[in-house]
Amino acid sequence: MRMRWFLRSPIRTLNPSIRSISFRGSVTHCVSSSFPLRRSSIAMAGIHNHSNNSEAGLARRFWIKFTRESIFAMYTPFAIALASGNLSIDSFRRYIAQDVHFLRAFAQAYDLAEECADDDDAKLVICQLRKAILEELKMHNSLVQEWGLDLAKEHIINSATVKYTDFLLATASGKIEGLKGPGKLATPFEKTKIAAYTLGAMTPCMRLYAFLGKKFQELWDSNERTHPYDKWIDNYSSDGFQDATLQTEDLLDKLSVSLTGEELDVIEKLYHQAMKLEIEFFSAQPLFQPTIVPLTRGHKPAEDHLIIFSDFDLTCTVVDSSAILAEIAIVTAPKSDQIQPENQIVRMSSSDLRSTWDFLSKQYTEEYEQCIESIMPSDRLNDFDYNKLSIALEQLSKFENTANNRVIESGVLKGISLEDIKRAGERLILHDGCTEFFQRIVKNENLNANVHVLSYCWCGDLIRSAFSKADLNELSVHANEFTYDESISTGEIVKKVESPMDKVEAFRHILKNFNDDKKKLTVYIGDSVGDLLCLLEADVGIVIGSSSSLRTVGTQFGISFVPLYSGLVRKQKEYIEESTSNWKGLSGILYTVSNWAEVHAFILGC
Repeated sequence: MRMRWFLRSPIRTLNPSIRSISFRGSVTHCVSSSFPLRRSSIAMAGIHNHSNNSEAGLARRFWIKFTRESIFAMYTPFAIALASGNLSIDSFRRYIAQDVHFLRAFAQAYDLAEECADDDDAKLVICQLRKAILEELKMHNSLVQEWGLDLAKEHIINSATVKYTDFLLATASGKIEGLKGPGKLATPFEKTKIAAYTLGAMTPCMRLYAFLGKKFQELWDSNERTHPYDKWIDNYSSDGFQDATLQTEDLLDKLSVSLTGEELDVIEKLYHQAMKLEIEFFSAQPLFQPTIVPLTRGHKPAEDHLIIFSDFDLTCTVVDSSAILAEIAIVTAPKSDQIQPENQIVRMSSSDLRSTWDFLSKQYTEEYEQCIESIMPSDRLNDFDYNKLSIALEQLSKFENTANNRVIESGVLKGISLEDIKRAGERLILHDGCTEFFQRIVKNENLNANVHVLSYCWCGDLIRSAFSKADLNELSVHANEFTYDESISTGEIVKKVESPMDKVEAFRHILKNFNDDKKKLTVYIGDSVGDLLCLLEADVGIVIGSSSSLRTVGTQFGISFVPLYSGLVRKQKEYIEESTSNWKGLSGILYTVSNWAEVHAFILGC
């Protein structure tokens, strides 16, 4: 079990007195000394801090807020095939034909926006942006000639293209729900709002293409002399297009300065809608080849088992569960001068409990670092060696067992009410996209997938409560359990999963229970050293987050950490036929992601 204090105050209280406690040395956690669990609601902190965006412009804030949508667009089969260079010529031709309709609508929208703008500088910028669109159309014309595309035969616009162009032109014409039409706008200021709304619907498209152009350029293998779609990549990664995108964003910021909060909300909705329509546009492009994504594309429930495994602490949660349990224990403990009822479990005072946690955390941090150092090979292994890693992690397992025994013997977990644990679990903040991913998995009857959560958490009730609030009772939780006397914890723990070896044994046992002849495709999602063996044995091991100890240990034992997206682009280059055989465990390769949106897009698509 990992005893990690992470981030700040996982549970907010009214009028808290804060004290800092550290676990694992460099990370800190604050525990409040007043926490009326039974009388007031529990609110969990640990909100994501992408950076301080309060000073960023409107366009930048929206781009960050809707990162999930940009990831979904990037992970579409069309985008990955295009990035890899093995997109079929027929697919690219049809895409260009649709994009021509797109660009013509953009040019028309800029015309309408220029008419509505009342500022000469804004009109000039819009005019320049329109000229850039016309230049982009010229680039498309050269691609049309190069690829032998006959636009006369490709005049049919697909429904996804129509949805975006209709949305864009309706916005530019002022046909927005609750707003007057442009012909009825009484003042120049009212017209300027329409210009701002129009830019709100156009900016995300520009930023998305600039983002994809740069991303594809980064992935372009420097050893390859050419990419079949190099003109497309060169155009959207060029300084000229990047500058045009910044101009568009700056103009949106400028036109929005004098708008009210309600009007800014309208722009946000338009921006978000445009992002969703872009995803639909990419998803609608026809493909004439097998693709590596989504992972479930070739899944056949009658013939295959799809089994998803996930860690819990910091993989799913913003804070470690030990921090939650410690906080509950401390703030509900009696004060030193308080007389405890004879018929209740005798507990330490809150001050004694806090000092005991301080001591345990410091001891754990020091000994954990020593243990990690002791299991590392003196020299980095050139080749991945699972057996050596497994032997090393047996030592870590012994350490975790000793540390947990100390916690039990200390009595710090005595006297915690099951009601408080469940309430804390229900208010536990999970990472963005985590619950939505699991909901899409378990609620999709066509997938017939199984989801198992393997966790060092001391208390399985906390995990089950965290998922029950999202109606995810179908998840199978494999964790340790508190023992209770009339719903009050005794301080004992029923140990089930407390070490790397326990986790991998649970992983193997679950797979063994699928004793039929169906093929198995396994995915494990984790974030720590304790997940390493499971990550490696799964067909697909996904590391979420940026644990330095995980990467340090893994690298020393010859494990390669590959960003998932670049790994998929590389696999797409070699992908010939639809088969799950592209994924095999014990390859020594783990795939890294920064968030759950990437996991979702890879496994399920958008």
